[in-house]
Amino acid sequence: MSCEIERTHTEKKGHKMKNAILKPTIHRAGSATFALLSLAFAATANIKQPNIVFVFSDDHATQAVSAYGGRLAAVAPTPNLDRIAANGMRFNRCMVGNSICGPSRATILTGKHSHMNGFMRNEASTFDGSQQTFPKLLRSAGYQTAIIGKWHLDSEPTGFDHWEILPGQGVYYKPEFQTATGTYEEQGYVTDVITDKAIQWLDQTRDPDKPFILMVQHKAPHREWSPSLKYLTEFDDVEIPEPDTLFDTLEGRGKAAKEQDQSLDIAMQLGKDLKIWEHDVFNELEKRIKRRLTPEQLAKWDAAYGPKNKKFMEANLKGKDLIRWKYQRYLKDYLRCIKSVDDSVGQIQHHLEKSGLLENTVFIYSSDQGFYLGEHGWFDKRFMYDESFRTPLLISWPGTTRPGSVNSDLVSNLDFAETFLEIAGVNIPSDMQGLSLVPILKGRTPKDWRNSVYYHYYEYPGWHMVHRHEGAYDGRYKLLNFYDLGEWELYDLKTDPNEMTNVYQRPEYAEVAKQMHRELEKLREQYNVPENIPQDLTKTTRRYYTEDMTKKAQAIRDADGAVPLDGKK
Repeated sequence: MSCEIERTHTEKKGHKMKNAILKPTIHRAGSATFALLSLAFAATANIKQPNIVFVFSDDHATQAVSAYGGRLAAVAPTPNLDRIAANGMRFNRCMVGNSICGPSRATILTGKHSHMNGFMRNEASTFDGSQQTFPKLLRSAGYQTAIIGKWHLDSEPTGFDHWEILPGQGVYYKPEFQTATGTYEEQGYVTDVITDKAIQWLDQTRDPDKPFILMVQHKAPHREWSPSLKYLTEFDDVEIPEPDTLFDTLEGRGKAAKEQDQSLDIAMQLGKDLKIWEHDVFNELEKRIKRRLTPEQLAKWDAAYGPKNKKFMEANLKGKDLIRWKYQRYLKDYLRCIKSVDDSVGQIQHHLEKSGLLENTVFIYSSDQGFYLGEHGWFDKRFMYDESFRTPLLISWPGTTRPGSVNSDLVSNLDFAETFLEIAGVNIPSDMQGLSLVPILKGRTPKDWRNSVYYHYYEYPGWHMVHRHEGAYDGRYKLLNFYDLGEWELYDLKTDPNEMTNVYQRPEYAEVAKQMHRELEKLREQYNVPENIPQDLTKTTRRYYTEDMTKKAQAIRDADGAVPLDGKK
């Protein structure tokens, strides 16, 4: 006599997905067999569906997670994030399909590229909450769903039992939160407040008899990088190592790299970004800091920044010296914000452990995309170049993922929804475009795993003026199509990891170029990408934070008799 327990499979184009749904097939049965079978099913019934905690930050570059190594690991370690990697898996090549905040979030919710979920740009876009999302599917399967923190999709969340979100981008100090019943203000620092709300939901609001997914979505370390008061002087005595490409001349690239508006030199503002009161022409610091801090808090803030700012004003820096100063101030504030995010991860994990939940919780950390930390002389994201194309992904799954695992497969934020669903044992809809990471987390990358990823950035003209482009990346070669400019770029990341030289026109790369063109067309067909229609760039006059904006600001200051922007009287 025999009894078999078979696993059902969900077939998906190019990839087989296994759902942990047990189905008995009984050929012959006796009393002993039925007894064993009953015991097996009783044991299975007692296995709880895993909880999922997804901590998601904004603009957190892999360069600033010490588990990934790099120039910042020693000076700005992230011990709590590193612990996720030590207890689980670090993904070295998690790429995004569209390197900008809102579209990345929409992709994660839907498991679909931007052109399919309808949220292609940050500006003038509203997420269609009526469409299928993974929270709705999990909720239908009995999961509790909660999201706390940054939403940034210009709509109210749907599919969540509980939601408290920051309106728009949110602010760092005394933040507002929007709920189904209205908007209210909270005292405190935004990262700390989000963390406290997440722990409160875990402790007081959730139903302990149901599995859950909790999405903790931080504003930090998004521009303008305002730190917690407890970290205002962190790194004051540290010299942050510079990237090798800080003074990149961009000679090896095309028009798009040369015409961007996200350089430390021109686009990063001394007032709004770097917190020099004397340069706060448009009263951004007044609105975001002075009006939101108590007199005692503001005194602490001024005590931290005042002496440093005075020293800067007296130095009257120019040229490369000014860029170096901007880099140091930017990176220190950015890393100060990340310290609070790292603290948040530690607090949430400690609470899960103390509550006895950690062992049955899949804990995931990621960011909406990468970020430039001075590489190529830039900040911000948007380009398909590595620093903004690649995002951190750390996952621990006790009892399933081998501690200290490192994976270098090509994975994507397109895969997150499918992964959450398979973790929960929920069928993955056939119209989702990503692949579940569950087999990889179990240590078995499918033989037919993808060998390339697709990228498409749409927002031009817009903030930072990065030209529209699409591309394909196969793990070594990267092909970019700046279709409004009629320019192609090809990079060999094995010989040129910093992507300094476009080799598209080089004869020795002719076959590679043809191969990558074929790969791009294959991806376009696979993901049903519409035809690219070039726009007329001669009609584009819109610019942000450039020399023209600086001149406008100077005119305002001259009219008010204020200190000129060069600091001289």
